[in-house]
Amino acid sequence: MYTVTDSSRISRRSFIQTTTSLAAAALWASRSQGAALSRPKFWDYPFKLGVASGDPTPDGVVLWTRLAPRPLEGGGLPDAPIDVGWQVAEDEAMTRIVRSGTQTAVPQWAHSVHVEVDGLAPDRWYFYQFKAGSEVSQVGRTRTAPAAEATPDKLRLAFASCQHWESGYYTGYEHMLGEDVDLVLHLGDYIYEGPAKESKVRSHVGGKLDSLTGYRHRHAQYKTDPALQAMHAAAPWLVTWDDHEFENNYAGGISEHTDADPAAFLAQRARAYQSYYEHMPLRRSALPTGPDMLLYRNCRFGQLVDFYVLDTRQYRDDQACGDKLTVDCHDAEDPNRSILGGTQRDWLFDGLKRSQSQWNVLAQQVLMAKIGRRMEDGRTGYGMDVWNGYGADRDRVLKFLHEQHVSNPVVLTGDIHSHWANDLLLDGDDFASPVVASEFVCTGLSSTGDGRVEDYAPLYSEFPNVKYHARKSGYVACEVTPTEWKTWYREMDYVTRPGAPLLTPAKFVVPAGSAKLERA
Repeated sequence: MYTVTDSSRISRRSFIQTTTSLAAAALWASRSQGAALSRPKFWDYPFKLGVASGDPTPDGVVLWTRLAPRPLEGGGLPDAPIDVGWQVAEDEAMTRIVRSGTQTAVPQWAHSVHVEVDGLAPDRWYFYQFKAGSEVSQVGRTRTAPAAEATPDKLRLAFASCQHWESGYYTGYEHMLGEDVDLVLHLGDYIYEGPAKESKVRSHVGGKLDSLTGYRHRHAQYKTDPALQAMHAAAPWLVTWDDHEFENNYAGGISEHTDADPAAFLAQRARAYQSYYEHMPLRRSALPTGPDMLLYRNCRFGQLVDFYVLDTRQYRDDQACGDKLTVDCHDAEDPNRSILGGTQRDWLFDGLKRSQSQWNVLAQQVLMAKIGRRMEDGRTGYGMDVWNGYGADRDRVLKFLHEQHVSNPVVLTGDIHSHWANDLLLDGDDFASPVVASEFVCTGLSSTGDGRVEDYAPLYSEFPNVKYHARKSGYVACEVTPTEWKTWYREMDYVTRPGAPLLTPAKFVVPAGSAKLERA
């Protein structure tokens, strides 16, 4: 068994120095080294957390696994590097091998493996597998992106968020498997950081997360879910985080708890970010350095779709007027406040300006449309943890999309534990203003629990840019072609017990050249 130091009393400088050495170890692990154990013997099956792939390119993809024969007991491996072989094949039987190699899994990164495969053909399915010692992993399936100059006939994708382990089963992933999608996007809250609670559907292991070991155990527990493992093994994923991968409603380096020590908070953020990287199919470009991790990036599918995966947590200013519903918060419109940060926003605008794709997608975390909620005193309150709390940044993004004539912008959103279909208006206070983009918001995969039925007529009346809203667990499926974008809202009546049938209460179409949602 290996040991992990979890001291929270550490300076930012010393933590960055420590993590820089870990980054060097991870880079070293990308090469085969003779000092590693090449014939390890395991106490139990080491691939209990499954396999995954992500961030596809026209000639490659990231392959992921983690050796952990005892995933909820520190991993169950010696404090030594271990060689892990990998293969990519054209067939599921793994007989027509096209790429192979060895990578060294190091204990500093929880014996996780991130293989950046290249040399593959564009726009086709492949199969992959890992081997350590005499043990062989499950076979995963992945797909490369189309060639840069190609325009594929269609792209099928699904996106999800908010998969609280204790609130329900991952029945949604069982149904998603039947969609036969080319790509899955996860828009945040992959884990939840809270302690175990009684009388829940299933219980978290451990208490409130703070230590690196705790974050590792929580990620590992979620990864043991069979449906989640199967969906990871079925298609490549694009992932980004929201808040619960670290701390609820945090803003950059600021905790929602006003008495939190800033240095300790950043040290905890570093531990959370490291564990996130260890358990996701991410490239070395996302390797964390101390409390910092570069997660925003572009993923292109030929000239059909450009995905801009955003990070609205790490660089945001503190929420204006707190993080709850607020009436008349003037600070929310302060032009000096940002949810993206200047560097990420410049990167986004530069990419959108140069894009040649038919569809341009912002894959991000929190509700962008200006929508409020009627309060008991009759006034309308606006949530400050979403784009409402950063009105000037929202205006800058929507104005840029409008004035630069960005081709067919679509916003994909998670976080809010409910389904929404919204027209994004140039001026959120004027419902007659131009529709700039479409926003599709996915509900919680399980965090919504069994949901509830409400009368949404008052919401639709007060905010006519809202075309659909529901509070049921589920996900969203989409099909993109050069001429239209189709979206299906997938829902289940219950997740507190297995076996819920799949419902599709709403479908929308967005014709190319028109951002307005059309009910199908």
